[in-house]
Amino acid sequence: MDDSVICAMAKWPNVPAVYGWLALDRRGQWSIKNAASASFERVANTKLIEFIGRNYAHDDAGRWYFQNGPQRVYVSLAYTPLVYRIASAHLLAFETHTGAACADLQAVYLDETGNLLLLTEHGPGLLLDRDLPRALEALSYADGHVLDEERLVALIEEDGDAAGVYFNTGAASLPLVRIRAEEAPQRFGYVLDPQP
Repeated sequence: MDDSVICAMAKWPNVPAVYGWLALDRRGQWSIKNAASASFERVANTKLIEFIGRNYAHDDAGRWYFQNGPQRVYVSLAYTPLVYRIASAHLLAFETHTGAACADLQAVYLDETGNLLLLTEHGPGLLLDRDLPRALEALSYADGHVLDEERLVALIEEDGDAAGVYFNTGAASLPLVRIRAEEAPQRFGYVLDPQP
């Protein structure tokens, strides 16, 4: 967190938290509620996006928030608390939507609609949709042969078994795990829509 945020928290420790005003979509974009219209508008200011990203964290209850000075602003999540993107495509490497590099890819999940969820040292996150085609190319059989299209379609459309399917980054190979989108918050311990 920014030093100015830490100082503000120490100076004003009892500022009430805010709920329902900040949201994170499936592409890693922030939206803030317009007080006049009560609708959400995408945050476009680069400096504000960077500030939110530097001060984004979670509490022990799995609620993700933006620490805005002394005030905690809880975030409503469209799917996961993080959105990952490919930072390097040769040897697959990832970073969060806040720009944090991932050093420890721990698990890879495939949901019922073909989305990939990654678990890293930063937490659980959805892989950005535009990076999905390249990441799906990293699926292979145990012997290293690329997963054929028929098996991939069966995995997605028929909720097929992922046994013997691996996600290969070029530096590591992890078994692919099936997950249903509705199971993700409980499995990974996060709250989609924090409430007071």
